[in-house]
Amino acid sequence: MRSSHRPSGRSGPVAAPGPSRHLLIVDDDDRIRELLKEYLTREGYRTTGAAHAEAAKRLLELLEFDLVVLDVMMPGESGFDLTSWVRAKAETSRTPVLLLTAKGDPDDRIEGLSRGADDYMSKPFDPRELALRIEAILRRTGGKPLVAKEVRLGAATFDLERIELTRDGAPLRLTEAEGQLLRTLAINAHAPVERMALASDTADITGRAVDVQVTRLRRKLETDPKNPRYLQTVRGVGYMLAPD
Repeated sequence: MRSSHRPSGRSGPVAAPGPSRHLLIVDDDDRIRELLKEYLTREGYRTTGAAHAEAAKRLLELLEFDLVVLDVMMPGESGFDLTSWVRAKAETSRTPVLLLTAKGDPDDRIEGLSRGADDYMSKPFDPRELALRIEAILRRTGGKPLVAKEVRLGAATFDLERIELTRDGAPLRLTEAEGQLLRTLAINAHAPVERMALASDTADITGRAVDVQVTRLRRKLETDPKNPRYLQTVRGVGYMLAPD
């Protein structure tokens, strides 16, 4: 497995520790990029998006990613060129790249693979196949794409598969909204999740429902809900779960 620590030659923030793999989604089509992020997040990955090659380069210089899902046909620098850049940089040379593009000709596939891509998928695509190919790449490269099955929060334990919360072995009731919120935070453990991203699956455009759910969860998780240890507020961003 690749180390979660940044090579010594890099500066700036590092990827936050956590049980899930961090994917960079690069596509100039906002709708496709956000759909990919949403689907892959539900599959248990942490996701960050970039709309073009320059933004992707800045992110790759600041953070460590486990895999890049990369469109080929973008304004400015192409996905082929960005793949070559990833391979040429010592810090990112071993980062897997999956090209996802409307360019499906055999010559284009050969071009992408010759630039160093680990796999190549043509649009339109089945997101289930995409998830399976990502998992296969991560297995080949030593990554572990699946998140932990449960997280420990003091005396409480949250099962991400069953979406069940227990304290000292006794079940604690969760509403469906509370369970999904806690699962999203657990998938992104030790990394802040934007408040409005947590509200994206609801009809609440203000984020107030998320605040209410967080308050209720703290009563179930925390010894002192007013001074939370596990479900923390990240000012100006949203919330973060910090398991043991």
